[in-house]
Amino acid sequence: MNKYFSNPAFAILTFLFLIQLFFSACSPDLSIVKDGDIIFQTSLSSQSKAIQAATHSTYSHCGLVLSDSMGNLFVFEAIQLVSKTPLEEWIKKGEEKHFVVYRLKNSQNIISKGILSKMKKIASLQLGKEYDEAFNWSDEKMYCSELVYKIYYYTTGLELAKPVALKTFDLSSPEVKATLEERYHGKIPLSELSISPQQIVESPLLEKILED
Repeated sequence: MNKYFSNPAFAILTFLFLIQLFFSACSPDLSIVKDGDIIFQTSLSSQSKAIQAATHSTYSHCGLVLSDSMGNLFVFEAIQLVSKTPLEEWIKKGEEKHFVVYRLKNSQNIISKGILSKMKKIASLQLGKEYDEAFNWSDEKMYCSELVYKIYYYTTGLELAKPVALKTFDLSSPEVKATLEERYHGKIPLSELSISPQQIVESPLLEKILED
């Protein structure tokens, strides 16, 4: 027998190296994610199924990736309160940790240092706002896709997608009906403008750069 493999210490070190190599190969390369990217996942929240059913989407939650002064990446998201969550922690919150990242096409020519500075300022001003369970189009409260859409619109003037009336979504499933009744008690604002994660995913202005 080879003298190296008969050495218990060498065998243990080899095993640990192979384990590390395996997990490294399985981990997504987050180094390509940068400021201004939009990240999507399937949320584990109670309303996730209703959002997926109404919008015919795989994804029910999204956020905007922005860095701090040290270069650490965070996801600005509208949950119970608008918050910023470290990127890797945000990924772990999704169903089976699956996520997909989209980037503005030609972003290097659109998202200048000035635009990025404005994005960070506007995003920071949203922190602490309550989650908008009624999906209203005002800026008083925010839901996830509204937050992403408005930060982009207010800083670049670009519409990632066209807001549509609530009635244009599929409101027929039991999950959706139950959620609407819980939120509106029979008085559904069918003409209220809304934007969904799926609309942003399908935006012709974006391209997918990473999925895991």
